[in-house]
Amino acid sequence: MTRPTIPLEERLIIGLDVPSVEEARALVARIGEAGRFYKIGYRLGFSGGLGFARELVDAGKKVFLDFKLHDIANTVEEGVAAVAAMGVDFLTVHAYPQTMRAAVAGRGDGGLRILAVTVLTSWDDADLAEAGFSGDVASLVSRRAAQARDIGIDGIVASAAEAARLRGVVGAEIAIVTPGIRPAGAEAGDQKRVVTPAAALAAGADHLVVARPIIRAEDPRAAAEAVLAEMAQAV
Repeated sequence: MTRPTIPLEERLIIGLDVPSVEEARALVARIGEAGRFYKIGYRLGFSGGLGFARELVDAGKKVFLDFKLHDIANTVEEGVAAVAAMGVDFLTVHAYPQTMRAAVAGRGDGGLRILAVTVLTSWDDADLAEAGFSGDVASLVSRRAAQARDIGIDGIVASAAEAARLRGVVGAEIAIVTPGIRPAGAEAGDQKRVVTPAAALAAGADHLVVARPIIRAEDPRAAAEAVLAEMAQAV
């Protein structure tokens, strides 16, 4: 089975990791047509970002709400149903089986796609041990990816370092969304498992989440175009 064809510009998801809607709106305007898909996380979401998400949808942009839901099943199902009504494209939940089943039940038949977060890209084996997990990051990521596949999740969030192996676990149709992306020569920041855009796509990732290298650049549009150029080498 072949993987779905995704336009290059929709493979790049720009993380709007800024404190206000005003700053996010200015960034989107500066990036222009180089940005078609945007991620909104806690910081912006809790500062008016949900209303801004609707604004982006109305402007024809794709939107990824990175809220990593995890709660009792009924609460997750109802929350996901409310998000589905907004018209956004992606929503993250943590990859616990009960949570994933509830999210699948709540998404309905619209365009919302549920992404399961396997293991945060800021975690390594030592972090897992400190949190009380046995085994290593690679084993836990594979186990959760297989559970997500069996439950009917639309995609998984995982480091590009695991993308090639996970493609064999989840098959061709489940999306792999990769954070922790840094263009060649960029600093890793707080991420412990980082990969360049071209390498991530070559490894099997479908969508790449890039924030700091674009939104903190002197020219965000030029930075986004540079990332797209790197991605084009692997598509």
